[in-house]
Amino acid sequence: MEALEEAELCFPQLNTSCRRTMRPQLKTTIISCLLSSSITLLTVVLNLLVIISISHFRQLHTTTNLLLLSLAVADFLVGLLQMPVLFLHYQGCWTLGDITCVVNNFLDFLVISVSVGNMVLISVDRYIAICDPMFYSTKVTLKTVQLCVYLCWIFSAVHSTWILRDIIKQPSRYNSCYGECVVIINFAEDVVDLVVNFLGPIVVIILLYLRVFVVAVSQARAMRSHIVTITLQCSETVKAKRSDIKAARTLGIVIAVFLLCSCPYYCLTLAAENNLLGTSFAGFDIWLLYFNSCLNPVIYVSFYPWFRKAIKHIATLQMLQPGSSDTSLL
Repeated sequence: MEALEEAELCFPQLNTSCRRTMRPQLKTTIISCLLSSSITLLTVVLNLLVIISISHFRQLHTTTNLLLLSLAVADFLVGLLQMPVLFLHYQGCWTLGDITCVVNNFLDFLVISVSVGNMVLISVDRYIAICDPMFYSTKVTLKTVQLCVYLCWIFSAVHSTWILRDIIKQPSRYNSCYGECVVIINFAEDVVDLVVNFLGPIVVIILLYLRVFVVAVSQARAMRSHIVTITLQCSETVKAKRSDIKAARTLGIVIAVFLLCSCPYYCLTLAAENNLLGTSFAGFDIWLLYFNSCLNPVIYVSFYPWFRKAIKHIATLQMLQPGSSDTSLL
């Protein structure tokens, strides 16, 4: 009996050790590990391809793609650092130490906040491109977008630091036993995080894309009626390019998928009396939230011909040839 109890402990040599979360069936555990490993590998590889493609090929150095690059970096970090760690939470034992626990929670808040910020920036970018196409090239420049991306990452880092300030000062503050990685967010901080990272961005995104949808529909009707010039309430007498409307549709799918994947996590967070991230991380809600990082590049492959061409150049090592960065992909 004592040997069995020791086997259930994360650290059998310590009386203060946490207990392992026992799995009901070995077969289920193996299938879960294989599935999670496959998703993790796919997330890392696909997002790395996005990063290499946009960074290497000069033709892809556009304002919209710079936002996609920032989003891909956040998704890449999810696959590389966050997804593998989920298995430790699922097993019920944290063996990497208190400092690593703090870093893990910080990165989790950071990448989620950055992803949300990028979604808002993408919505603003598409709104200006569709509703104010005449001034898009002057308002939305590479330097402006770079500044917005930097500010997004800085704000996310500051926000994450503020949320986790207690465990940053005292890493094992909320641990009830040795081998646990838990952070408790009080009600006020929970509300702030919910508004900043979910409710506020959702309202902004929905309002912007509703306007984009109305304008895109109006322009589509005008083109079918062979009207050369139309006047829209949110723009001058200039029509947005068809490519911009198509890009808005594709990025709208990216945003919609993100909202669908993030809603369960934030709804459960809102319903919970105490937000125990160490427990929540092992649940379906956080896996679905992380799975969105794998879906984004899949959407790019499905809707962006330039991404498929870039993957071909990378896979065949054509990008190593001199002058490959000037290759035409569009």
